[in-house]
Amino acid sequence: MKELTKAEEDIMQVLWDLGEGNVAAIIDELPKPKPAYNTVSTIVRILENKEFVGYRKEGRGHIYFPLVHKAEYSHQSLNKLMDGYFQGSFKSLVSFFVKKNDMSLQELEGVLKEIKKDSE
Repeated sequence: MKELTKAEEDIMQVLWDLGEGNVAAIIDELPKPKPAYNTVSTIVRILENKEFVGYRKEGRGHIYFPLVHKAEYSHQSLNKLMDGYFQGSFKSLVSFFVKKNDMSLQELEGVLKEIKKDSE
């Protein structure tokens, strides 16, 4: 799977949330200051070329939709982060975030319970 730039990820987040939409709908969901229509249109075409986004014609325009699921991209991104900075060690990754975010033991236990609940 190809990497996305920050701008491409921002557009994908909107499409994942919307499910589908035209360029105007994507712009409506982006924070202010809103990017230009042509900028978003260009990024969407790049996402098409990277095979992250598909489209269907509707009238004179296009409706865009994600081809890559958010969970799939998140998993790939997390693995890349772990491999690149934590030598593939989940334990090192968690330890880093616990130390940097000054988590208490209770907060860490809560996170672990959530992880366990989600995996059941």
